Amino acid sequence: MTETKDLTLLSINAIRFLAIDAVEKAKSGHPGMPMAMAPVGYLLFREAMRHNPLDPTWPDRDRFVLSAGHGSMLLYALLHLTGYDLPLGELQRFRQWGSKTPGHPERGHTPGVEVTTGPLGQGISTAVGLALAERKLAHEFNRPGHRVVDHYTYVLASDGDLMEGVSGEAASLAGHWKLSKLIVFWDDNRISIDGSTDLAFTEDVLARFRAYGWQTLRVEDANDLDALRHALKLARLDERPSLIAVRSHIGFGSPKQDSHKAHGEPLGAEAVEATRKKLGWPYPPFVVPEEVYRHMDMREKGRAWQEAWERALEAYARAFPDLYQELSRRLKAELPPLPEEPPTFDKPLATRAASGRVLDLFAPRMPELLGGSADLTPSNNTQAQGMEDFSAENPGGRYLHFGVREHAMGAVLNGLNLHGGYRAYGGTFLVFSDYMRPAIRLAALMGTPTVFVFTHDSIALGEDGPTHQPVEHLMSLRAIPNLWVIRPADAYETFYAWQVALARKEGPTALVLTRQAVPLLSPEKARGLLRGGYVLEDAENPRAVLLATGSEVHLALKAKSLLEAEGVPVRVVSLPSWELFEAQPEAYRREVLPPGLPVVAVEAGASLGWERYAQKVVGLDRFGASAPYPEVYERLGFTPERVAEAVRALLR
Repeated sequence: MTETKDLTLLSINAIRFLAIDAVEKAKSGHPGMPMAMAPVGYLLFREAMRHNPLDPTWPDRDRFVLSAGHGSMLLYALLHLTGYDLPLGELQRFRQWGSKTPGHPERGHTPGVEVTTGPLGQGISTAVGLALAERKLAHEFNRPGHRVVDHYTYVLASDGDLMEGVSGEAASLAGHWKLSKLIVFWDDNRISIDGSTDLAFTEDVLARFRAYGWQTLRVEDANDLDALRHALKLARLDERPSLIAVRSHIGFGSPKQDSHKAHGEPLGAEAVEATRKKLGWPYPPFVVPEEVYRHMDMREKGRAWQEAWERALEAYARAFPDLYQELSRRLKAELPPLPEEPPTFDKPLATRAASGRVLDLFAPRMPELLGGSADLTPSNNTQAQGMEDFSAENPGGRYLHFGVREHAMGAVLNGLNLHGGYRAYGGTFLVFSDYMRPAIRLAALMGTPTVFVFTHDSIALGEDGPTHQPVEHLMSLRAIPNLWVIRPADAYETFYAWQVALARKEGPTALVLTRQAVPLLSPEKARGLLRGGYVLEDAENPRAVLLATGSEVHLALKAKSLLEAEGVPVRVVSLPSWELFEAQPEAYRREVLPPGLPVVAVEAGASLGWERYAQKVVGLDRFGASAPYPEVYERLGFTPERVAEAVRALLR
């Protein structure tokens, strides 16, 4: 027993010193948290979690989310020691160009990293989505004697994570939904960058989480493995999510222990040497005893766990072949057959309403499709017919009520899509995309195929006024790399927009939809949305191009009629998605927008950015106003006459 304890402590110290040495070599990083929470990392990766370093994507693995992403060396040390494809050389290149050990964990870049973290609050909130996916898949596919979905989501969170508002939003949902397989370890070190957390954070955190509906537990010393094990046992037995507050000492064992100076900078050579003496670590930098590697290696256990699961899955396939086929399809992210042609629309329709009609068409054919809204369901049209509400009592429901929690909604949707087995979308007003921008940005960074449904897309929402009328938002979203923004012009374009969004696997899509009814285009021409932009109406020898998106396409068509009555032929191009259009071959793009042909862009939003395509813009570089939308449009200059005049001015 003594030998085992000694080996356990040796392994924990190996984790600590890999972190210390990597930060020292990089001359930057965060050594304090890994030094403090190494025992928790050891407990999870060596004793508690079922994971397979040989296959980091094994579907029934336990998930670990380092919400305190600044402590990335804790995770990298654990992945390296337990046998993931992360050799010592990569730890030695911590924070360097092209290494597998960037400053904050990045999903898809480092084997074993589940979620890209660093912006505080995002990891714990995304983990709510991971746990929700497990809960729903287990309900949908497990049968008596056949538990093919059965895993936990573990989170290591910091004081900063729990200060951020998004974590409160998401934790409230997790408690409401009773996500019992979500277990969060809180690194309660009482130190922030500015100094003691008492400067700004004196609330009773455990009381707050109990009010959310969580079980709360406390471990008084992060180095007390028996107390950690006992708390984890209690967490697994409860029917609620669990928060385990772990009292720790940032920079444990160093002269900078319990100081903010141990947080975000190297300890320095003198302090490192003192820490080696204090903790009895005689080894040079990046040297780990072989007995530690043998003790920490989880490859054989992981292989055995996965093989046992695969055998159980084979028995499940024999007992429930249809369920097995469906689960396999969904875990492979293969789409079922979906309609390729749009339904018939017979009257002008708001694109938000058209989106609801399209969901009615797709949802019955795509059982993995989950939807939700931040308390705007009737306005967003996001609940397809037959979609029952999800709740703790009805885990089979496919519709998620997020309440007024846009930011948590974005993070939870990301978690659902990262987990596998589901395709999740969620809706709010376009103006409130600001409330969830960090989650949108991380979806783009991770390549997560989340669909963000943004309705009430312009000043045309009218009477609610400038607080609710988005102006800068379209351009702001287009500035996010790997986010596809699609603003369809009518019901038929909306159908194809959903086709694009659901077919996309390597990143998120923002569908930007009108409140007001818009006329119908030709369904055959609307198929051009699949290429991002297309010639909607042309003229013989056009003298200019009217380039528009969404509802302003119809304004451009009216201006075209005015100009042609004057003998000025123009082409009208619908450009619902810049990103899709830019992905087309250059020859196609030049065919749609011939070089040398003057272009006037028309969009009821900020003009900044349209210089990419246009020489003149009919846009809006001020806030809107409260009035019925036709008057708002007219007074702010969105009229066929003004658009026609912009073309005339360009041709003079």
